[in-house]
Amino acid sequence: MKKIAFSKYHGLGNDFIIMDRIKKRKGADRLDKLAIEICRRNFGVGADGILVLTGSKIADCRMDIYNSDGSWAEKSGNGLRIAAAYYHASCTKKREIAIESGDGISEAKIIRAGRRTSMVRVSLGKPLFETRLVPIKSRSKFHINRPIKIGNLSLNVTALSVGNPHTVIFVDSFDFDWKELGRNIENARLFPHRTNVEFAKIVGHSKLILNDWERGAGATGSSGTGAAAAVVAGVVNGYLKRQVEVIFPAGSLFIDWSEKNDIIYLTGPVEFICRGEYHFGVR
Repeated sequence: MKKIAFSKYHGLGNDFIIMDRIKKRKGADRLDKLAIEICRRNFGVGADGILVLTGSKIADCRMDIYNSDGSWAEKSGNGLRIAAAYYHASCTKKREIAIESGDGISEAKIIRAGRRTSMVRVSLGKPLFETRLVPIKSRSKFHINRPIKIGNLSLNVTALSVGNPHTVIFVDSFDFDWKELGRNIENARLFPHRTNVEFAKIVGHSKLILNDWERGAGATGSSGTGAAAAVVAGVVNGYLKRQVEVIFPAGSLFIDWSEKNDIIYLTGPVEFICRGEYHFGVR
């Protein structure tokens, strides 16, 4: 049995457990197994994933993400904002923090710091549309508003990467089993690394409603990179402006896809939930 200290945060219901190893030697834990065990809703702490923070030679810290199914993820927009809020509260007083992840370095800014709730802005880099970089198996160089076949369904989708793979589908309503469809799309053979799936309803040039199916975690309260992917897809399809409010059940995230430098910026709230000690390997 090993006792593991943790902190838990959420960004609009997308919750993560933080393991702080910034000043410690890298542990020998099986992080994939730990993620599966600790993230279980009724038998563990419960979360969509874990964020493992370690030291970095090129940034203030490094963040590695493990989904609730144990898989490693390249990036998480909400995860980056949560890591920044934690780092600001625990390790530094500065409000601008550089975080290394599997996709490179993201710059975070603490806009407002509270005892429980903070507002955090983070850069997500530039979107990629080439099908080999998403990746998606396609005969086209770009898969923008083009069909894919899922079972007996033919769906027009826009595939892109914002540091991790996304498939965006624009819908008129959510009166269908979007969770089942999201699961089927995530695991379709078209996507060598699986994919996140966004179902987006446009309600104006600067506003959309989003339901998100996350690769490795399923339906989550919100998704930062999902919001970014949906907005970028909306812009390239001519539906949206570059500054958009993305509405989730628990609140809104704000996306700004800069025309000057092509970088996507994500802003939204982060809330501290609790801290504690988990006994790993008890079972």
